[in-house]
Amino acid sequence: MPPTTPAPSTAPRARRHFSMIREFHLADFFTLGNAACGVGGVFLAMAFMARQEMALFYGAALLALAALVFDVFDGRIARWRQSHSSLGRELDSLADVISFGMMPAALAFAAGLDGGWDCLVLAYFVCCGVSRLARFNVTAESLSAGSDKVKYFEGTPIPTSVVLVAVLAIAAWQGRIDDAVWGGSWMLGPWTLHPLVLLFGVSGSLMISKTLHIPKF
Repeated sequence: MPPTTPAPSTAPRARRHFSMIREFHLADFFTLGNAACGVGGVFLAMAFMARQEMALFYGAALLALAALVFDVFDGRIARWRQSHSSLGRELDSLADVISFGMMPAALAFAAGLDGGWDCLVLAYFVCCGVSRLARFNVTAESLSAGSDKVKYFEGTPIPTSVVLVAVLAIAAWQGRIDDAVWGGSWMLGPWTLHPLVLLFGVSGSLMISKTLHIPKF
């Protein structure tokens, strides 16, 4: 009878899993809370499109606000506990892309900014957010000038997109979404453009600006 090959042990995999958890700091769990709010907001935006229940739309907007609270506290906790790490910085950027990039764009699409030109502008907005965060991570060390804190932002921080979510929430409260969206719609060539989406284009352009320096308090 041929010898049986022992099944591969799962112990090393489990050890790697728990080792990664041990590398997380308290601030990182707040960052994950930020990401969870962003994912929840995207889900609610999709659910609103399917059911047209305004409570779902408002819920997504509230999750954007909750994500901002988590984002503020993760930085404060990291400084308080002096637990800055490259893992935490990368985690923060990935969470911000979801909560302040993809989620506002998904909510705008659900609000009726779904024309061809709208989609291009929303994609531009998200790409600007990704580019801004990548640039920040690369230049954070030089911008901090040897301290543990960056002195200023180049371009507007991506969490400022919460303002856009607030605009969409106010429009929804006034019944000015979908066919009644503020600014109406224009037919430009083969696609539709809703002028309201240009706010996302402006926001994205401000995020990637290198001439706009905003002090970080």
